[in-house]
Amino acid sequence: MTAKATAICHGAATIVNAIALGKGAAFGVDLWTKAEVKLTHNPHVVEGKITSDPNESTVLIEKTILRILQRFNLDNVFGAEVKTWSNIPIAKGLKSSSAAANAVALAMTTALGKTLDDLEIVKLGVESAFDAKVTITGAFDDACASYFGGIVVTDNLKRQIVKQMPLNEDLIVLFHLPPEKAYTANSNVSRLQTVKPLVEVAYNLALQGNVWEALTLNGLIYSSASGYDPTITVDALAAGAIAAGLCGKGPAITTVVSRDKVDSVKAVLQKYEGEILQANLNWEKAKVL
Repeated sequence: MTAKATAICHGAATIVNAIALGKGAAFGVDLWTKAEVKLTHNPHVVEGKITSDPNESTVLIEKTILRILQRFNLDNVFGAEVKTWSNIPIAKGLKSSSAAANAVALAMTTALGKTLDDLEIVKLGVESAFDAKVTITGAFDDACASYFGGIVVTDNLKRQIVKQMPLNEDLIVLFHLPPEKAYTANSNVSRLQTVKPLVEVAYNLALQGNVWEALTLNGLIYSSASGYDPTITVDALAAGAIAAGLCGKGPAITTVVSRDKVDSVKAVLQKYEGEILQANLNWEKAKVL
């Protein structure tokens, strides 16, 4: 037992949102969340702190720690003090919950001196997201893309990775972040279910390797179903983006851009209220620091 550990997990972005279909796809980006865990001898007591966004709820941190302790039958032995810090904005659709659950689960497992299969760590994080009520589908696709990097196509209901693909293109990701936040738990699921047949088309595109076409189609479908104006997406495509669309349940928009088009796409995004966040593709797995 090391009693203390720090882990890092990178971010992810939506290719196909799994809410309608129960299946999804996502890809890794080099935004990150770090988690530092110190074990205590106060069983059932978890003190969580999100240092980069202290006003946000720490319930996910607490649920993740308790899940790991229960996995090793140590929930009556230890508690933990946990700090996370991140450059992933919360409640914008940028997979902040998936990255946090992964980083906390990996750090806690390491602090206990235990090892788990990577996929089991991801699944424990997904269960914790359900416990914390920050997810609808478990976001298994987001969690896998966040943990493993690269492109993943998943069956979220079965918790299976259907396909993994490398990210070997030299592309830039520009996120447009409107001022408002949108929490996944507040999504109108029944309304989003109405577009299921169309989302299936996007999912099959992703499965065939046409991931950027899938991202754009998925974004247009979910923007329409969620009441978001898709004009920004079309403007980004017109300015030269390879793909553009709603990230997760929004409100963020993902644009995937070749290096020579970054300035022209950025100029279009800047016409809309909000911030622009630039990232690179990520294929690095989550790790202990």
